Amino acid sequence: MKFVLIDKITELKAGESLKAVKNVSLAEEYLADHFPDFPVLPGVMMIEALTQAAAMLVHVSSDFSHSMVVLAEVKNAKYKSFVKPGNSLEISITAKTIGQQTSSFLAEGSCQGRSMVEARLELRHFNLADKDSKLADIDAKLKDEFRRRYKLMSL
Repeated sequence: MKFVLIDKITELKAGESLKAVKNVSLAEEYLADHFPDFPVLPGVMMIEALTQAAAMLVHVSSDFSHSMVVLAEVKNAKYKSFVKPGNSLEISITAKTIGQQTSSFLAEGSCQGRSMVEARLELRHFNLADKDSKLADIDAKLKDEFRRRYKLMSL
């Protein structure tokens, strides 16, 4: 199962920062198992939402030159409160560095101005064809998908 945890990009400054929103709905399957009588967005999903937002900043800042942007490390993750169905997690990503192969970010998720999660993220970026030239077609398809997703999120 694939989760897209960014619903809308509200602000983007290429190479610098990104703001996005993740709306939490009771219809999300994982909430049925994550405290059925007290459904909340799991902490790992909050980190994944922050990571997806940071990855989109890398994609846009590098003109979608990498098919793979993956989480390499999470540092100093702090969970401050629960994000419940009906809440909107407002994501704020600030780039510390965006390099050719790695990048680092300060990331925060808040609800109505109240911080819910914060972390420092390290991402790696590359193309599959860097290791196997036969995978260049897959790289192209993935890059197209991220461009399409960016257009949908930025409407």
